[in-house]
Amino acid sequence: MNLKYWSKQGKDPLFPDVLWSKPEQRGQAGNLGIIGGNKLGFYGVSRAVEGAKSAGVGNVRVLMPNALEGALGGQRGDSLKVGTARPSDIIFAPSTEIGSFSSKALMEATALSDWSDLLLIVGDLSKNSETAIFLEKLLEHQIEKPILLTRDAAELALPSASTWLHNPHMTIFTPLSGLQKLFRGVYYPKVITFSMPILTLIEDLHKFTLTYPVSIITIHQQVNQEPQFLIGSSGKVVTMPIGLAKQSIISPWLGDLSARISAYLMWNPNKPLEAITTALLPI
Repeated sequence: MNLKYWSKQGKDPLFPDVLWSKPEQRGQAGNLGIIGGNKLGFYGVSRAVEGAKSAGVGNVRVLMPNALEGALGGQRGDSLKVGTARPSDIIFAPSTEIGSFSSKALMEATALSDWSDLLLIVGDLSKNSETAIFLEKLLEHQIEKPILLTRDAAELALPSASTWLHNPHMTIFTPLSGLQKLFRGVYYPKVITFSMPILTLIEDLHKFTLTYPVSIITIHQQVNQEPQFLIGSSGKVVTMPIGLAKQSIISPWLGDLSARISAYLMWNPNKPLEAITTALLPI
């Protein structure tokens, strides 16, 4: 089927010019803010910091709930690190009784967002109503700020989707289940199913990103077929086998790939489709 809005990326970059957008000097390579973690886990945050440094991001700052402050301060051993972040790069914000972000963390989060060129909300937030309120207020406050939502953060933000779906600088990196909930949550007249043909999903992403100015990254998997990345933005869709990204079906959700995508989005703020597509290749 010849769809003018659909392109495929192989082992060679579909947008080679984007590779040259990476700043040569780290000092000019942008400020990335990362938000995530709760008392029971911060693995995604750690992997995101490592991924950002590896990609060549200039400066990275991390916001985590203060329920983690003791652990990261060394009270439970030197093995507890947040990637390669220095202690001065880690900011702690008020947490709930169960150790996730409380609504009082908004001041620290907005300050980090104001400092950042892009805000990566990487997940491990835990599912509770107060953290959902914190995230909703942050997304409302930073409606013009480039943001990448991924993992459980994308799902936790669903109740306020009608607000952030109109942010042209918003990128959502979510599995098909999250995309299904997003379409349903905004009453979009298309049904996402796990068994749907990839061509149908491509058409749905094409139409959805014409309706809403966000960019979407998801993964399509069918029996006896290699899983595919799908990137949708401004009505255009790119697909790529995840094997070319040297990723398994699980590894895209660990945090480092999200950080690499964030880096390319920072360096190409007006070309989200091209930036995301290029970031997927491990070049």
